[in-house]
This record gives sequence, C-alpha cells and structure tokens, in this order.
Amino acid sequence: MKKLTKNQKKFLNLYDYKKEYSIEEAINIVKKITYTKFDASFDIAIRLGIDTSKSDQNVRGTVVLPHGIGKTKTVLVICSEDRYKEAKESGADYLGCDEYLTKIKDGWLDFDILVTIPSLMAKVGMLGKILGPKGLMPNLKTGTVTNDIANTVDEIKKGRIEFRADKLGIVHTSLGKISFPNDHLLNNAKELINTIVKVKPSTSKGTFIKSISVSSTMSKGIKCNINSLT
Repeated sequence: MKKLTKNQKKFLNLYDYKKEYSIEEAINIVKKITYTKFDASFDIAIRLGIDTSKSDQNVRGTVVLPHGIGKTKTVLVICSEDRYKEAKESGADYLGCDEYLTKIKDGWLDFDILVTIPSLMAKVGMLGKILGPKGLMPNLKTGTVTNDIANTVDEIKKGRIEFRADKLGIVHTSLGKISFPNDHLLNNAKELINTIVKVKPSTSKGTFIKSISVSSTMSKGIKCNINSLT
C-alpha cells in the first residue's frame, strides 16, 4: 500500500472518499484539502455514458463559463486584411495572415487559441502537423473556424472554453481557480453540465451522466451527487 503523505493524513478525516457529496459540499471540501502555495486550478471530471468507439457518439463543444477560468486566453486571428479592424476591436492579441503562418512554420506558438475564417482554412490546414499535436488547429465544431470573428473572440476573452470527451468517455476541464467564490465555481459547473447535456448524442442510450467528481491541481477527487448539478 502506498504510504500517505503528511498532508494526506491531515485531510483524511475531512471527507469520506466513498461518499457522494452535493456540489456545494464538494467545493468546500476541495478548498479545505488543497494545500498548494499557488492558486490551484479547480477541476471537474464528468464520466459520460457514451461509446467512444462510435464516431456519432463523440461529445465535443464549447461553453462560455459565467465567471471564466481565471486566465485570459491569448488569441491569434488569421484573416483577410479587410477583417483586421473587426478582429482588433474584438480583442484579438495577434492578427494577420501570411506573416503569422510563416512564424508558426518557424516555431512560433505564443498563443492559446487560433481563430480563422473558412476561406483561409486551406492555408492554415497546411500547418496541421505543427498545430494539431498542440491542440491549436481551428475547428468548425469548436467555432474557431468562423466568419463571425467579433463574437467568437469576444466569447473567448469572456471565458469560453472547449470541452471534449476522451477515449474513456470522460470530460476533464477547469472551472476556475481555488480562490474563486464558491458560487462562481457552482455557476460555472452548472453551465458546463447543462451545455454537455444539450449535446448528448441521439444514439447514446441509458444514463448519460454517469458520475461527476471535482478536485484541485493537487487534491484527491471528491465524488458529487449528480442530482445536485442537473
């Protein structure tokens, strides 16, 4: 059996790892058992009742969290010159076209999200081997290939995040920072769950939300009662 650390022993009596807690209780527990000196990320893991081997049961999308995640995303917009003003006014950190495609080809990746317009996707797609492994390739399903540059960049800056079920059918994402007020974390969690439920594949049968747990960067996961979030 793995030996418990000093901090793990200290927090062992604060919760029952076999028990499911309401989301409100779980948030409190995670805050109590987080001992990092930095402002840790507050995360959620949602196990879905999907068959990930079937392409029509992929769960993927975006959601604008009411209170963001405590980090402002750096956005690069690849667009035609006539869209530069729109991109700049919407809050893009970098904007341009060929000059930035060349920089990326040369190894520059100082951005979190790349937004482009459909007519330039062929050019951007040529950098797939660079952008793909980093999760930076624009995609229609996540709204980063769009003609609505202003609204897209604005939403990203306000706290829009992407979510995607992994090979085990689990959606992992951050809901903010451990320093966030409890109600902010609660509101973010509910918005995410509601959005995921809306994109439930029609071919998914039975229980869609199988389990939910929350944790911080260095803490154990706390099981949540699904009814407290749906």
